[in-house]
Amino acid sequence: MSLRDSALSWALIPVYVVQGLSVRRRTERMPPPAGPARGRVGPADEAGGHTSLAAIRLLVLGDSSAAGVGVDDVSECLAPRLAERLFALTGKTVSWRMAGSNSAISAEVRDHVVPNIEREPFTHIVLMVGTNDAKNFHRAGRFKRGFGTLLYALRARWPEARIVWSPPVDFLRVPALPRGLAKVLELRAAMVRRVGTRLCVERGVVPATTIPRVEPAGFSRDGFHASAAGYTYVAGHLAAYVLGDRAAEA
Repeated sequence: MSLRDSALSWALIPVYVVQGLSVRRRTERMPPPAGPARGRVGPADEAGGHTSLAAIRLLVLGDSSAAGVGVDDVSECLAPRLAERLFALTGKTVSWRMAGSNSAISAEVRDHVVPNIEREPFTHIVLMVGTNDAKNFHRAGRFKRGFGTLLYALRARWPEARIVWSPPVDFLRVPALPRGLAKVLELRAAMVRRVGTRLCVERGVVPATTIPRVEPAGFSRDGFHASAAGYTYVAGHLAAYVLGDRAAEA
């Protein structure tokens, strides 16, 4: 974010407050879907299907997107949809685990989600975080501290894993947001993407690009979180980064 854009976003604080409160009042608060937070795609191993023996051991963690908010069934969440995509592309059995918290910022994922995940040898980690840092109007320094130390925590706990960060969606395409509020939040999200991408490169994490195509059908009934179709599309987009093969991108 340029100094001009930063100044503009702060100048638009009245729009953020007034329209933000209106959106909060009328937007449905959706919980994560009930069901198991782990599963497997592909044939079981001879030992009875223990997830730690899967060829690809996938962890999806972060905010409400990692938790699957927006859908009614766990099978429609990002983690199982991404596992299905990886299995289709590689033919390798994929075990998946999702760990997310609604409205979590980077520092909260670092402090309250990561420490409570069992020490399984995950081979691939997808990090869904940054949207709430932007939405909460965090300054660049605060986001850098929270996100940067989250990356350190993940790298220290799973040093061999391939870690991929999915940055915030384009707020201008989110149906629940009026144009003025969307413009303000997109200015903040641009800062999050810029700072987050730089930190990823510095700390051995793969930054994905922002989802290139956002359609109304990709959003749930609250107009903010992804629908089942949306999570399927995100899974297709991220699969290439998870596998390190741009040719696999949907």
